[in-house]
Amino acid sequence: MAQDIVMVVGLGNPGTDYENTRHNAGALFVEALARDAGQSLRPEKKYHGHYARIQWQGIELHLLNPATFMNRSGLSVKALADFFKIPPSQILIAHDELDLPPGTAKLKKGGGHGGHNGLRDTIAHLGTNEFQRLRIGIGHPGDSRKVTGYVLGRLGKRETEDLGALFDEIMRVLPDAATGNLAAAMNRLHSVKPATA
Repeated sequence: MAQDIVMVVGLGNPGTDYENTRHNAGALFVEALARDAGQSLRPEKKYHGHYARIQWQGIELHLLNPATFMNRSGLSVKALADFFKIPPSQILIAHDELDLPPGTAKLKKGGGHGGHNGLRDTIAHLGTNEFQRLRIGIGHPGDSRKVTGYVLGRLGKRETEDLGALFDEIMRVLPDAATGNLAAAMNRLHSVKPATA
């Protein structure tokens, strides 16, 4: 079966200082996906990150969480993509998204970095923006001056539960997205309602 997504990358910052922060939503999703497949990510120096290869829902995926800081994510993404000769079009980058409400997510292909340092560095290293994105909503603090503190803040109990429910929904649509039915996956995922306050 041909796959449109072969590699799933979760953007985040490494280390205990950044565990369970909103900015690490992408990395948290990839960890959840590995767990769902009965696997765990393991440190892999040659990819500058934590890596697992999983068989899941009838598809094989390379999972990667860069162990570089967010603004150097592209180094890790390129190392794994080059090693397995995975074209950018078959890479899905999961990342936090300020412009989407908590409890929602959107799939898209291509586009700019929107000020996200992890996406900016990935585009620079791959030399293209034509990879797929999984935008995981974290909401916006309402004041641009508060953004840094907000994204680096830890997830509360309710936010953690809402993210877990959202990750379950993403995993329901990911097989469709990975095997060529991106439109169906988008329709289903984009109809998920925001988490209620």
